[in-house]
Amino acid sequence: MREILHIQGGQCGNQIGAKFWEVVCAEHGIDPTGRYAGDSDLQLERINVYYNEASCGRYVPRAVLMDLEPGTMDSVRSGPYGQTFRPDNFVFGQSGAGNNWAKGHYTEGAELIDSVLDVVRKEAENCDCLQGVIL
Repeated sequence: MREILHIQGGQCGNQIGAKFWEVVCAEHGIDPTGRYAGDSDLQLERINVYYNEASCGRYVPRAVLMDLEPGTMDSVRSGPYGQTFRPDNFVFGQSGAGNNWAKGHYTEGAELIDSVLDVVRKEAENCDCLQGVIL
């Protein structure tokens, strides 16, 4: 089986990513609680491309969400499919970069990168046959 890891970062990436997951959930028959509610064998056959199966028959997106500030993460969590994501896969700072590239690259971002890489590594290691990464 092929598996894809989805990584989304920053305000724009997380807002686009939230819509992406709404569409993918609809295409795969996943409801906002993470349960399969579809009616097609093809949906179930392909569900492991984007999802890990968790306890109680829930499907969890294989996604890592990152940002330098918690605001966008809170919006994703409170969105229609926010409860489907693993809470451990939200990696965020507290201050943001204030539209300052150097601050995001050298200070705030540099402090988060190890945490982000740990979560990405953990998700990749959980795959049987990682086919690709969407960034």
